[in-house]
Amino acid sequence: MRINWRRSILVYIAIIAMVVVFFTFILPSGQKPEEIPLSEAIAMSQDGEIESILVGSSTINITTKDGTEYLTHKEITSNIYEIEGFILEGVEVDIEGAGGIDWGSVFINFLPLLLLGALLFFLFSQARGANSQAMSFGRSKARMFSVNTPTVTFDDVAGVEEAKQELQEVVDFLKSREKFQALGARIPKGMLLIGPPGTGKTLMARAIAGEASVPFFSISGSEFVEMFVGVGASRVRDLFDQAKRNAPCIIFIDEIDAVGRHRGAGLGGGHDEREQTLNQILVEMDGFDTNTSVIVIAATNRPDILDVALLRPGRFDRRIVLDRPDINGRQAILKIHTKGKPLDEAVNLETMAKQTVGFSGADLANMVNEAAILSARRNKKSIGMKELEESIDRVIAGPERKSRKISSKEKEITAYHEAGHALVAKMLPNTDPVHKISVVARGMSLGHTQLLPTEDRYLMTRSQFKDMLAHMLGGRAAEELIFNELSTGASDDIKRATELAHKMVTEYGMSDKLGLRTFGNKQEMVFLGREISEQRDYGEKVADIIDEEVHEIIDTAYKTAKDILQKNKERLTYITEKLVTQETLEGEELEKVFIEPMTPVKKETAEVKVPVAESGKVQVKPKTKPGLRKVPGIAPQPKQFPATP
Repeated sequence: MRINWRRSILVYIAIIAMVVVFFTFILPSGQKPEEIPLSEAIAMSQDGEIESILVGSSTINITTKDGTEYLTHKEITSNIYEIEGFILEGVEVDIEGAGGIDWGSVFINFLPLLLLGALLFFLFSQARGANSQAMSFGRSKARMFSVNTPTVTFDDVAGVEEAKQELQEVVDFLKSREKFQALGARIPKGMLLIGPPGTGKTLMARAIAGEASVPFFSISGSEFVEMFVGVGASRVRDLFDQAKRNAPCIIFIDEIDAVGRHRGAGLGGGHDEREQTLNQILVEMDGFDTNTSVIVIAATNRPDILDVALLRPGRFDRRIVLDRPDINGRQAILKIHTKGKPLDEAVNLETMAKQTVGFSGADLANMVNEAAILSARRNKKSIGMKELEESIDRVIAGPERKSRKISSKEKEITAYHEAGHALVAKMLPNTDPVHKISVVARGMSLGHTQLLPTEDRYLMTRSQFKDMLAHMLGGRAAEELIFNELSTGASDDIKRATELAHKMVTEYGMSDKLGLRTFGNKQEMVFLGREISEQRDYGEKVADIIDEEVHEIIDTAYKTAKDILQKNKERLTYITEKLVTQETLEGEELEKVFIEPMTPVKKETAEVKVPVAESGKVQVKPKTKPGLRKVPGIAPQPKQFPATP
């Protein structure tokens, strides 16, 4: 725990000062003066024993020449100036109040109270600073970005042109609402941005505020909810009050599903804190006047779990989908993120857009940043194509694990595995072109094969799925074909193939035996926030048929992959030899290994005589034929002609 030494020292100083004041001014010190009658004091004055006299309103303090102090009380009818012989020459006489207010005495008397008050103020201020939330539970935690704050505009957002057109109406309304009101038009009170993570929902909301030049309140849905019931609703009221005072403005609620889930699903009933917060949001949005010019924009990844009252017209009127960008959108996003960065002349952003299918805007920004870091690490003055392509692998699979020591045997198995993937994908008509093969370990994988789609796809056919399955199982088929052994390297491939085959049968209606029907009912457990993977709505017989169909689809795909590799076994070995030597194949070099004539692998081995213990005979080991690789457990196969890809 971090210690605040400055605060601790101040506390210690305050405690020491309080103790000093207590013992100096509050705690009595020394002996009180002896009280004597007034007549005795007069006698002492006449005898010349008095050094000084302090006359008060009702008492007289007397100090003798030997330093002894006495105290006497004045009589009610007595007057010190009328007492003959009481005031003598050489005696100092002071009268309280004769020279005005004695501020020194007043200060000394009130000093303990002042120090005590200062100490209490200091302690309370420190306690309030240490736990500031205790004093502001009901205040909104929204961060306000004023008009003078550096803003984001629509020029900084790319890949979502349709969404920009929809939101441009909001900007026009905030700038000139009279034009809409003259025609009786009403701008939507709320807009819900829906899309996967990283597609730019928050960036789009800030761009709206930047275009309209209005204040922008940003808050997350989880910031409304606290452990104390009623705090979330209070914060909602405070947020909307601030927005109305700063109208026209925009309220942006990120991850609204944290408080906007279906009501009635919690354990606490109607007094649940999350439900009270949602109820207050519904009330505030429904109570908006169309002239307030306050627009609520919310973002979520899970629109299916939001409460229906939140989505009705009059609250969130519009739903704007921000999907992952297509190839043109990715190219536009790359232009934005590479703006101001030094790029090599050979960099082609269109090629990079083709290689990043499925990337979101955040992924592309991360990719460009990784490329810049790699270029700086290699002491380059500009970002090259090599760094950009390597950054794609870093985003997908992670950085290279150069410290991982892999034996030559495992490296050979991995190379055959990846070559099997690539060769099967090359031979099948409905798979994407092979872009890269690598046996460099990244993340949790020992190697990877990357396919490069030629275009964005939004529909998939059964033929494409079958070829995809064969491609997924090509690595396992290559291992079994070459080594006659199975390894754990294909576990992820088998998992993905099983999931895809199961979806083909149960969701896509691609089974000839089961027909056009879906199987399995997915339901949401709203309170727990997770899915039940499958709730069976079919009998045991249908379940057996589903298992048989899934098994048949996977088995057919595996046989397809194995047949392709068996017919092109020598080409598989040739690709593997290249891959083991160079570790990575891509571009023109990768295209050559599929079509170029295969150079025979020359391995001349002299005859070795091996004695046999029992018979005493000698066994002659023949030479290895040129062009064939001797693999343990596999009989030499006749040379195959390279198949035409």
